[in-house]
Order: sequence, then C-alpha cells, then structure tokens
Amino acid sequence: MNSSSTGKTPLNVMLSETLTVLEWTRRSTCPRKIFVIFPCVVCLFVNGLLLWTLLSKAILRETPRYCLLFNLLLSDTLHMSLSQMLYMLATSRTHLYFPVCALLTLITDVSNEVSPLTVVAMSLERYVAVCFPLHHATLLGGRRASVVAVLLWALCLLNLVVRVGLLMQFPFHTLDTLMMNDYCSSLVIRIAPLSTAYDQVYSAFLFVSSAMVILWSYVMVMMAARRCASEKSVKARNTLLLHLFQLVLSLSATIYLPLLVGLARLMALPRLTYVRIQNVLYVLLMTLPRALSVLIYGIKDQTMKSTMLAIIFCKKQ
Repeated sequence: MNSSSTGKTPLNVMLSETLTVLEWTRRSTCPRKIFVIFPCVVCLFVNGLLLWTLLSKAILRETPRYCLLFNLLLSDTLHMSLSQMLYMLATSRTHLYFPVCALLTLITDVSNEVSPLTVVAMSLERYVAVCFPLHHATLLGGRRASVVAVLLWALCLLNLVVRVGLLMQFPFHTLDTLMMNDYCSSLVIRIAPLSTAYDQVYSAFLFVSSAMVILWSYVMVMMAARRCASEKSVKARNTLLLHLFQLVLSLSATIYLPLLVGLARLMALPRLTYVRIQNVLYVLLMTLPRALSVLIYGIKDQTMKSTMLAIIFCKKQ
C-alpha cells in the first residue's frame, strides 16, 4: 500500500521487520517449503477424517463432548488452511488487495480464537457431567451443545466487528491504491493506532480468563473426586489437565509473528539461519499444536478410534 506520509513510528518499524521476515519466507528453497507444507497437509487430512468420523454416527453427533470436539477440530482445520494459504501467498510473491488480505487474516484470527473458547466449553461440560450429573442432560442434552458452539463463533465474530471498526480509523482515502506492496499477514493489517494495543489486551484477557475457568473446573472436579472416588471423576480430572494443555497449544499461534519480529530486531543472524528458524517455528507453533489436538482428543477415545478405523477399512459400523 502506498501512503502519502510515512514516519518512523514504532508500528512502522514493526511492519518493516515483519516484511523482512516475510522476505526470508519468500526466499525459502523448495525442500524447506516441503518441510513446512507437508506436515500441514497430513494434519488437514487427519482432521478431515476425524470430522467425517464425528458426523458418521448419531451417537457422536448427539453427545455434547463430541459436538464440542467437532467444533474444536473445525476451527483448527480452518485456521490451518488459511494460515497455509497465507504462507503460500507470501512464498509465491503474491500481493493482494487490502480488503482481501484483511478478510483472510481476520477470519484466520477468529478461527484461532474459537479454539480456546471451545476448550473452555469442553471443560465446563466435564465439570457439569461430574458435579451435576442429574442436570447434565438438561443443560447440554439434545441440540444445546450445538447452540453453545454457534454462540462461541458469534462471540468471536463480535470481536471481529470491533477490530474492523478500529481498522476503519485508518485514512484509506489518502492511499493511491488498495493494492498492497507488502505480503499479507496479521501484523501488516494492524495499521490503526489502537489495533495492536487492542489485540494484545484481548489475547491476554482470553488466555487468562480461559485458564482461570479451566483451573476452577479442575479444582471442583478434584473436590468431587475426593468425595466419591469414582472412575468417572478421575477420568474427568485427567481430561481437564489435557484441556489446560490444549489451551496453551491453541494460543501458541499468536506468538508466531511477534517472535520472528523479536528475532529480527534483537539478533543479527545470517539470512539462511533466519529462514531455517522461521520454518521450524511455523511447524512448531502453527502446525504441530493442531496435530496434537488429534492425539489428545481423537486417538485416545475408543469410540472415535473404532469408528475411524471402520471408515478407513470400509467396514460396516
């Protein structure tokens, strides 16, 4: 994007460093691109298989925890797909119109925000199942879990509306064209004065509040497990620990570009070293956490495992 006035503000410095990172990304060789793209393709395939598995049986579609798991996998799959698309656009030197870039990055951020909120909902579902078993069917039975999933997306879309409102504060009428000179990324579109501060505060609030809810659920389930040492309580306690771990994984993508910008700002390493670090961080922070969701929730569940194997080997269920 061209602007009539550009100053050396902290935001412009950050954007300059971000573009340097994206330039390193563009110069990645074919083997490095395969190293980044192949794990994502595998994860997308497995996630797609799990999504199909969750839709294949009525008991999976109607059980609250499986319904919320479907929402988690859906948001993770959407986030991986869009992140991979942005990565490939950067490496292919493709420039976008600013509205298109803004739409892609905002939807990517929304899908990333839905994941931790879904983990919180899954934690509360386990809390209700253990501490209020007689009310579980009333509170989350039938289609209510689906309604909860829709409300989570609506909440994140409300945040998107706020971010669009902040974005509209930028004087677009001063630009010569809406075609971007820069590569599309979530940091590049934070050009409004309050956008970066708002995103930082929102991300911190999301992580802290989600962690507090999951820890509270864990403590309540622990107390219930001590009162009646049932196998269900012990399983719920272990599941909540996995939810807390999943929360950290879900928010790991938010530190990807800021971490690369920090490396560009603080360390004077050769370009090739930066490219290698960037590729490794992309796999570790953007792809691997979504792959671990499959291992945490899908593979360990016997019902899902048996259904998925039946689909793979074309057996009657």
